[in-house]
Amino acid sequence: MEPLHLLFICSKNQWRSTTAEKIYREHPQIKTRSAGTSAKARHTVSTADIQWADLILVMERKHIQRLRASFPAAVKFKDLRVLEIEDRYRFMDPQLVIEIQSAVDPILTEALSNRTDFLEG
Repeated sequence: MEPLHLLFICSKNQWRSTTAEKIYREHPQIKTRSAGTSAKARHTVSTADIQWADLILVMERKHIQRLRASFPAAVKFKDLRVLEIEDRYRFMDPQLVIEIQSAVDPILTEALSNRTDFLEG
């Protein structure tokens, strides 16, 4: 089975999305990327990133609004989820890791289960 392509988005692709990418990078059923919505981001999200992704996880609601404004056609049929993780942590901060895992793990369990159900059905 093809791995689930998971794109993490924050503002500057500096702390939150890069931490999430690192946490899930070694997962055997997932491929990860991260990007930011700001023009000053370490890696600014592109249409190619969005097209690549099966699931897009944004840190805050404003990131969905920015994606919809900048890439309306690309995100129209994408699965976008808000993690509700504020920009108050550094890269791999232990509390940030806990918040990301608490928010992402249930979404991943559901997404991976749906892929298995689809293949079996």
